[in-house]
Amino acid sequence: MRPGGNRGWLLRLVIAFGFAQGAVSMARPAVSYRALALGADERAIGVIAGVYALLPLFAAVPLGRRTDHGRCAPLLPAGVVLISGGCALSGVAGSLWTMALWSGVMGLGHLCFVIGAQSLVARQSAPQEQDRNFGHFTIGAALGQLVGPIAAGALIGGEDMAGSSALALIVAGATAAVAFTSLWRIEDRRTAATSGAEKGDRVPVRGILRTRGVPAGIFISLAVLSATDILTAYLPVVGEHRGIAPSVIGVLLSLRAAATIACRLVLTPLLRLLGRTLLLTVTCLLAALLCAGIALPVPVWALGLLLLALGFCLGVGQPLSMTTVVQAAPDDARSTALALRLTGNRLGQVAAPAAAGLIAGVAGVAAPFVMLGVLLLLSSGVAVRSRRGPGEPEPLAEAEGEVRGARRGFRCRVPLRRKSDI
Repeated sequence: MRPGGNRGWLLRLVIAFGFAQGAVSMARPAVSYRALALGADERAIGVIAGVYALLPLFAAVPLGRRTDHGRCAPLLPAGVVLISGGCALSGVAGSLWTMALWSGVMGLGHLCFVIGAQSLVARQSAPQEQDRNFGHFTIGAALGQLVGPIAAGALIGGEDMAGSSALALIVAGATAAVAFTSLWRIEDRRTAATSGAEKGDRVPVRGILRTRGVPAGIFISLAVLSATDILTAYLPVVGEHRGIAPSVIGVLLSLRAAATIACRLVLTPLLRLLGRTLLLTVTCLLAALLCAGIALPVPVWALGLLLLALGFCLGVGQPLSMTTVVQAAPDDARSTALALRLTGNRLGQVAAPAAAGLIAGVAGVAAPFVMLGVLLLLSSGVAVRSRRGPGEPEPLAEAEGEVRGARRGFRCRVPLRRKSDI
């Protein structure tokens, strides 16, 4: 299978990611509700949300190193097993510290799946198809984020909050297991063998991080994912304080996910119209204002409109940051660069919920959304500063590429040969 060939693998990957992400998106609010039922306060919710990202924080780069010179596919079933087990065991946990532990296992499984899947898309997509394929790939995540909160809201409620949230977590574990059905023949063995044959000296992590475009992609991804993560974890807490039912909170979170899907379906036309830099800058700026708006005591219908607009804006950052990092990184370190991007994500998922918990304990449950607004405002500035120089085309229209000698710190340009020239 040559890059850009048969895309049946991409459809199966999107389906599998939809089930895996759906399970996680169902479990995250369920974990918050079950922790509240077990006596957790806002600070404890922040700690549990942060532990979800703690184990992946240390595992991302080693997994990326392994994937750079080997197969991607084995990480996918391993991730599904860990997600399924983490969800189900969170449902039967009887204390807050065991819930935090299994939340970390769930996060590690999600990391394994995402590193394997992103590396697969990067490896099996032609350069000119990466924006589109990463956009389609992240539709799977948005589909899971659409269905998961609705399912959680339908199952959680009533007088027995602890029991209903436990049921939602067990159902989430079963949902993750369904992803196994779409993982057959998902990786081209010839592509994996070629990657393994090209194994050489490892590109230093510092060299990757100093490559133009990589730090900006990492920070933008961190800001966008932190917004999505805290929104999922803290909107139930906001609902509790404002008297909004769990089922309504589930619908509101799903509205955000539906808008993200809509954004990614029209991502390619938006890129052609605005270009990557302007699109990232504008959407991050609007998302900052919308996040701050959630802190206001608005009625439910206005909150729904805010989340619709926010979901559309947040839909841009993740796929474009993936392409930015992949195209900037050295060819034999793309999976490691993607893993560094995920490490940045997990740093945000550890630090942002912990900070949100402290802020919520001092200034109220709406204050973390103001913090997110500031973070997204900074990411908008990063997007502006990372723009290309005058006369340099956007990546979708590039006729030449950069070869970066990250190992020795040198850089040169050579023209990319089109397929018609080969």
